[in-house]
Amino acid sequence: MSPSRQRETVHGAMGRRMWEERMISRRQVAGFLGVTALGMPLVGRGAGAQTPPGLADPVSREALQPLVEGAKKEGSLTYWDTIIQPDSNDELAAAFRKHYGLPGSFRVNYSVAGSLALITRVEQEISANRVTIDVAAVGTPSWCFQKAQEGAFLAYDAPEYAHYGRSFDMGLGLRPYFAFNGAYIFTPMWNADALKFNGRSWQDLIGSVPAGRFGYSDVSQSAAHLAAYTMMRRILPAEYFRKIAEMKPFFANRSQQVTDRLISGQDLINFAGQPNRAWQYNQKGVNLKVYYPEEGVPLIPQQMFILKAAPHPNAAKLWLNFVLSEEGQSIIAKREILSSGRDGFASPYPEYAPPIDQVKVIPIDWKSVSAADLDKAKQEWISIFNP
Repeated sequence: MSPSRQRETVHGAMGRRMWEERMISRRQVAGFLGVTALGMPLVGRGAGAQTPPGLADPVSREALQPLVEGAKKEGSLTYWDTIIQPDSNDELAAAFRKHYGLPGSFRVNYSVAGSLALITRVEQEISANRVTIDVAAVGTPSWCFQKAQEGAFLAYDAPEYAHYGRSFDMGLGLRPYFAFNGAYIFTPMWNADALKFNGRSWQDLIGSVPAGRFGYSDVSQSAAHLAAYTMMRRILPAEYFRKIAEMKPFFANRSQQVTDRLISGQDLINFAGQPNRAWQYNQKGVNLKVYYPEEGVPLIPQQMFILKAAPHPNAAKLWLNFVLSEEGQSIIAKREILSSGRDGFASPYPEYAPPIDQVKVIPIDWKSVSAADLDKAKQEWISIFNP
């Protein structure tokens, strides 16, 4: 090798060593300062740390990072619902922790209860000034509007509310107090293996099966079914329900009882079945059918809210925001077969959980429906059906 070539090789090697030493020094300083050697922020602390998905967007990170730090200190939250089953909540909780980078020790203490039981518990806790529930969801819109007006709910304008414009416009939520995490529909349901039926209207149910083979739910015992009856009276007269009463319906108290009686053949058709339950049973080989009457259907939104005195407010805000996110709604839609109020949401099961913009919902102004109005509707129903 020529002398000049040797000098180039030595100088090149020395240059590379000097460059590497400078880069090592820059990396050490950068690591101390929390940036990369190229001046970019580090995504997290420790080897392999990454920014949680829920904080990846700079705008979201600025709004939610303080809540995440607060939630870590709180360590848990308590959530009550009337629809979501425990295994579905477990999946939500796992995704929630990952979404915001919460530790595995963070707990979501979950309880599922009937509508009246949940409302009673919330009322008792508020009255006793001993609130243990952070977040709850229940399908009684008029009650939610009333409690929000009374100041029982925390005003929190969740970032995900921006994706619920249509729901708010339809009066199915009240920004910044609550939006629905899922909605179910009451509609006629029958077992196609036992009954050949082709309905389009609510009127088609009159005389559709012999008296005593018709099912309904006890409106006097269910807040959700009372809400549905209140809606249906907007489109159907009391005389219509007197004709239904002449069919001597059996009054079920739970959706499982409704489907069980259809499967066994005790009832041939039910006035107020739930499409999501039809899907769940059909996965087991049953052949339950539903239709959406042309006059409109009662849609019951599960309004999700944070109690004003919630003991874990940071975690509560994150939980509400996550459940209403695209990921949270996807979990609920797939597991519970509920309709989403999120704008542009693609239902995985449109036949059983149609988007709210693809089904005719009976319009009603829930904020103007008082407790007295609901009691009047209940007493009317009792006078007609005498359960």
